Amino acid sequence: MVDGNLGFFIYVFSSLFVVVSPISGVVTFISLTSKMTFKDKNEIAKKAVILACVIALFFAIAGSVILKLFSISVDSLRVAGGILLFSIAFDMMHAKVSGESITEEEITQSQERDDIWVFPIALPLLTGPGTISTVIVLMGIADGVPQKAIVLISIILTFIICLVVFFFSRRLHKFIGYNGMLVFTRLMGLLLAALAVDLTARGIINIFGLVI
Repeated sequence: MVDGNLGFFIYVFSSLFVVVSPISGVVTFISLTSKMTFKDKNEIAKKAVILACVIALFFAIAGSVILKLFSISVDSLRVAGGILLFSIAFDMMHAKVSGESITEEEITQSQERDDIWVFPIALPLLTGPGTISTVIVLMGIADGVPQKAIVLISIILTFIICLVVFFFSRRLHKFIGYNGMLVFTRLMGLLLAALAVDLTARGIINIFGLVI
């Protein structure tokens, strides 16, 4: 059981980290907070990450109820979420800002607003449709209370890392450099594409009862 739970934790945490991809969001976060002091930037980061974490936890806990309400199976969400994640991964592999998260026009317009920690940082940059569908699927495949707790802990841990990354975003960007960010984004995109294919394939297999 320990080995099973450990393996499940590694799968869940790595999946969430790749989907949220905090380091890939550093460039966007810096663009939105470039005119702010370090204190204001960190305050924006703290509020945005807390809100994003709360949203993710909410859908993780209430996701099954929402699926039942609309008569949607977890496997159907797997297929839909996998297709969505692959479109995001495709943009990441081309080092582009995903339209699912935030557009370049939204970045420009948001720089003059005071509530950027709500939109577009918390939602949809950190907790967009891809993240929401992923946490619902992960809770749906969790077996029993221990594994469901693992999903919730993994969500909290992922956003703690997000907060640390955003706190040190300017130093991180200076250390890694723009080219380093592009390389990391492409790598995360490749891993996300693999996750998307796995989700879609498993969903299709379960829906049609295929034996491979």
